[in-house]
Amino acid sequence: MGDLLRRIQEVREGVGELLGTRQPPQPEREPRPADEPIVTFRDVQLSFDRPILRGVSFDLAPGATKIVLGGSGSGKTTILRLILGLLKPDGGSIRVDGLEVAGLGESEWRAIRLKIGMVFQEGALFDSLTVGENVGYRLREDGELSEAEIEERVREMLGFVELAPFYERMPSELSGGQRRRVAVARALAARPQLMLYDEPTTGLDPITSTTITDLIVKVRDLDGVSSILVTHQLRDAFNVARTFVFKENGAFVYNRIEDFATLAGTEFLMLKEGRVQFEGSAHELQTVADPYIKEFLS
Repeated sequence: MGDLLRRIQEVREGVGELLGTRQPPQPEREPRPADEPIVTFRDVQLSFDRPILRGVSFDLAPGATKIVLGGSGSGKTTILRLILGLLKPDGGSIRVDGLEVAGLGESEWRAIRLKIGMVFQEGALFDSLTVGENVGYRLREDGELSEAEIEERVREMLGFVELAPFYERMPSELSGGQRRRVAVARALAARPQLMLYDEPTTGLDPITSTTITDLIVKVRDLDGVSSILVTHQLRDAFNVARTFVFKENGAFVYNRIEDFATLAGTEFLMLKEGRVQFEGSAHELQTVADPYIKEFLS
């Protein structure tokens, strides 16, 4: 009888795979070595009606932050879309979490995206859902946690972004900065290994922008999450590079380093017309002799 039941189950699973109602088992991968970059671009090229990226190469080390700068149309946001698999390159190689992503199927991409948190411009919250429902949306879609576990995770993330009392509020009741913080909480809810930020401080006043950059630093320093920040706001970019946070006696303590020559852990990547114009530290960026970069920073 036991053999018969097992055989029936095997047949059901086989039919489920054929009908697309059950995902076929994915082969187990060797874990990525701890020192291997979490994101690698090699000679990546992409064109639409014009060239967008022209041979872009860079690495993002585990736990590090890469800040991508450049003028409008330079290809900054395109890099994020390629990492998410929303675009496919015309040439070159992209590795995410140690896996070459060219030619991956949707089920394989889904496994990669589960390790990535994305904060869109303007926050991109669902206006018809409460703050708590927004933060828990991805967890409910994934269906791997119970409702009690989802609520616990949501409240934990809202506490992390210091918006715990806003659980029942609607997005229309929030300020611009609060909406961005909810967006960060939503991205963090699935405990990603990689965070992508697309112009997260655009349209915010300087004080609110600092609140957002401090939150990006918290994610980096306290959770050890790798991140790529796309921005044209130089003040906010340098704030991320020079700020460090630790927790002491239940409080978050921020240190701001004024001497950029001593900074480590954050690198800048500047694009110009789809090419890498500069890659290096904050100190190197400020002292480079390149006329284009000097004008950009002025």
